[in-house]
Amino acid sequence: MINYTLKCSKNHRFDSWFQSADAFDKLKGAGMIECAVCGDTSVTKAMMAPRVRPASKTATPPQTDTQETAPTPTSSTPNPLSAPASAAEQAMKELRTHVEANSDYVGKDFATEARAMHEGSAPERAIYGEAKLEDAKALIDDGVPVAPLPFNIGRKTN
Repeated sequence: MINYTLKCSKNHRFDSWFQSADAFDKLKGAGMIECAVCGDTSVTKAMMAPRVRPASKTATPPQTDTQETAPTPTSSTPNPLSAPASAAEQAMKELRTHVEANSDYVGKDFATEARAMHEGSAPERAIYGEAKLEDAKALIDDGVPVAPLPFNIGRKTN
């Protein structure tokens, strides 16, 4: 397996694993590789540093009080990896935050709850949860207003 950093023509960068370098070339030639952010199929390998592990016999010398140490990051130093990489990712993050803050998570009971609200046997409220594909199709066929969320729902334990 090989991990490549890829970029699209819109300069979005993302990582992907491939069976081999030849596998990447075959998939790219077939147009089966697309940008993880925007869906662009004009994807190339980006420059990346090799990952080389030091020999196991090489040991780092112990630090003494006279050696300088790198400053430790403070809480005021922003972590660039925690920030969204694009406006689309920021919009997805805001949508997820809004849905979770303003809706009730009903888990696997989503189809039952949505149908009960549509029929008037349960009070109407904003809900989100999980449903099997056939249950979601049945809701749509019956005129229940539902829509898939464009992000994965993290399981809630309570």
